[in-house]
Amino acid sequence: MRRMQFLYIVLFLLGSGFLQAQVTFQSKVSKKKLGINERLRVDFEMNQDGDDFNPPDFAGFRIVGGPHQAISNSWINGKRSYSKTYTYTLSPKAKGKFTIGQATINIEGETYKTTPIAVEVTSAVKKPKDGNNADYLASENVHLIAEVSKANPYLNEAITVTYKLYVSHEVSITSNWREVDTPKYADFWSQNIDSRGNYKIYDGTYKGEDYRYVVLRRTVLYPQKTGKLEIEPLSLDIPIDVKSKRRDIFGRRLMTRVNKTISAGKRTINVKPLPEEGRPINFTGAVGDFDFNLSANKTKLDANEALELSVKVSGDGNLKLFDLPKLKLPSSLEVYEPSRADNIRTQAKGMTGAMVENYTVVPQFKGNYPIRPISFSYFNPKTEAYETLTSNEILIEVENGPLTSESSENNTATSKQLVTLDKNQFKYIKLNADLESVERAYFFKSKAFWMLLGIPFLFIPLAIFVGRKRKQRLADVEGNRLRRANQLAKKYLSEAKKNMTNQSAFYESLERALHNYLKAKLNIETSEMSKAHISNALLERKVDMGVVGNFTDLLKSCEFARYTPSSNVTIQKDYETAVTTISSIDKQFQ
Repeated sequence: MRRMQFLYIVLFLLGSGFLQAQVTFQSKVSKKKLGINERLRVDFEMNQDGDDFNPPDFAGFRIVGGPHQAISNSWINGKRSYSKTYTYTLSPKAKGKFTIGQATINIEGETYKTTPIAVEVTSAVKKPKDGNNADYLASENVHLIAEVSKANPYLNEAITVTYKLYVSHEVSITSNWREVDTPKYADFWSQNIDSRGNYKIYDGTYKGEDYRYVVLRRTVLYPQKTGKLEIEPLSLDIPIDVKSKRRDIFGRRLMTRVNKTISAGKRTINVKPLPEEGRPINFTGAVGDFDFNLSANKTKLDANEALELSVKVSGDGNLKLFDLPKLKLPSSLEVYEPSRADNIRTQAKGMTGAMVENYTVVPQFKGNYPIRPISFSYFNPKTEAYETLTSNEILIEVENGPLTSESSENNTATSKQLVTLDKNQFKYIKLNADLESVERAYFFKSKAFWMLLGIPFLFIPLAIFVGRKRKQRLADVEGNRLRRANQLAKKYLSEAKKNMTNQSAFYESLERALHNYLKAKLNIETSEMSKAHISNALLERKVDMGVVGNFTDLLKSCEFARYTPSSNVTIQKDYETAVTTISSIDKQFQ
């Protein structure tokens, strides 16, 4: 019996020693689901001391505290208990599902790893009320608000989103904040009006209480789709100084700094379609309040002298998102491709300014040429009706120059008159003239005769050579197609190339060229030009996925360039990519 008891005691002591020698290394999180405005605590615990501790990279989070090290070493009833913990405080960078990766440590020559932990970051959440908690005080005294000028706009009608940061007098912000989540404004044409580095502090009220506020940014949006569209929230990470209960030796309250992530929240915009009733045939998507004018710099000139016709639309509205009406001129007037001279500014209320296309016209013959009136139609959101403006007729008078064949025949027909003979009409002719003979020079066998005779024979070898080259060029089907594609790309991108020294003008010209090219190839309107629709349409016409990706990337570059500076190298690269992409689409298009 005593032997059995002794055996149990030995086994118990051996088991206890084995359990005590077992090494544990694990990670723990304060919560597995948190809002983007909350903090996450991560602990890495071990029961034996080790070396070479390596934390994970914390992808999707920013370290706002730590690592803090805590060691616990105690003896209870003769049994040693040891614990060592590395603690990090993390702030989410964005919403989504993330993984706290493996940490490693070396204990007695062995490498131990923790198990990865999945964490989900959701939208901003409400915090429990605690008047003594610095986090709660910071969240209750700092607010980010997104004010939308109009919640029910028409398609392509301007709306303005104003982001205001309200700060109460109980806290202060002395350091710069950082954007955590920047809205992308899907399904909108957008233009930021930033005031970074030049903020002005205003006095205002928030929920009936006195606050200070600054306008962080104004963003002008033009919806490109109808229905309910969401504006993504703007989220900021802000260092906030909160008054604590502690005081210095002079009795002044000390400040505690808290980093908070605050969000403006999502906003839903209900976009109304433009009415079908009363829509003019020549309507191209212009929405706003505009003036329209057709003018000429001169109306009287000679043949082969140039004049300039200007088509101008000015006012407030989506000026960059529609096409100007085209001129229709008589065939006897030589017309060149129009040049653009836009002067458009984006203000808080939207785009304002003028779009101008200048046509260079050269008359070939003498005569009068009427320039027929042209019309421009737009939708006015204020009156909720379509309006059409018509230009005046312009008469071009060509005073000196050759007549057209038709005019010559008319002049000949009208100039025939009956001739009446008069007996005295030859009385001034001298009948007895003293004529002298002169030696007659013959052209036949002269130097000029032999030169003119030999010149055609000299051109025969040249004509044969040119003919062979022409046949070879016509036989080169792929080469001809490539040349036509390159010519087409240069035609659409000529204006963008002229503006390569001006980032804003370059990307506006590039975006307009890409849209015009798609209109010509796919016969779609500006309001239908979402990236998904463009990709599907090009893929249906057998265009390679890589080329379609390049095209949509160019459109994204045009959007980002409105509020992101670009270098000359980037502009040159985007231009070369645009030339290559348009050429590739034209070759593959079926």
